[in-house]
Amino acid sequence: MSANEPRVVEARHGRVLELVIDNTAQRNALTPGVSDQLTRALRLADEDDTLGAVVLRGEGKHFCAGGNLKSLAEMRASKPREAMFERINHVNELARTLRGIGKVVIAAVEGHAAGAGFSIALGCDLVVAAEDAVFTLSYVKIGVNPDGGGSWLIARALPAQLANELAFTAKPVEAARLAAHGVVNRVVKPGGARDEALAWAREISEGATRAIGRTKRLLCEAPTQDLAQHLERERESFAESFYGDEGGEGLAAFLEKRAPKFHG
Repeated sequence: MSANEPRVVEARHGRVLELVIDNTAQRNALTPGVSDQLTRALRLADEDDTLGAVVLRGEGKHFCAGGNLKSLAEMRASKPREAMFERINHVNELARTLRGIGKVVIAAVEGHAAGAGFSIALGCDLVVAAEDAVFTLSYVKIGVNPDGGGSWLIARALPAQLANELAFTAKPVEAARLAAHGVVNRVVKPGGARDEALAWAREISEGATRAIGRTKRLLCEAPTQDLAQHLERERESFAESFYGDEGGEGLAAFLEKRAPKFHG
């Protein structure tokens, strides 16, 4: 891989993994290779008991500009529509992995999160954004609909009229407006999203990682289950947690009136 080729850079900060989309020449636009690298890194993080949280960001001034339109235009001119199915599969696997792994993923958003970049940010569990960050579901500008779960996510995260506005008009929306609707968790000064996200990730990573992972899965499953199904899933997960190491430490810490120490 050449130094200028789009890539994902990884850095460890104790129990936190930082994943950085490094494609600054194209505002960190996604390529199939970048999507695959992110998916692989996230799956490995899910299997790593020494990790408790992940921060996802873009290198430089922007989070992610979505797909590379030049390469998409070249594909349209030279390949059949089945090639697009295969290309979208790469970002779909990333979207499924973000929601499916048992580790908390925090998006640190500076600058633009557009198209699939917006979808990816929405797919993270928590979002920290700079005051001047701009989110754009930009698909209809080029005559297409969202991918990467963008329409699924905004339909669940936002009031219907606001979701419609973002999807139908492709107009940018500021971090503050999304924060007012609970989609962005924390708004910080420009340039501060990474530090805030890493600090929050460190705090989360010291918690009961397996219990947090089970809770994440329960929250993801809830919209597709009726109450009876969900009560059963909660019961199973609670018993597994309670009789595990984290449950033992949490209960002992409470009875001994001290802070729990779940790791190390």
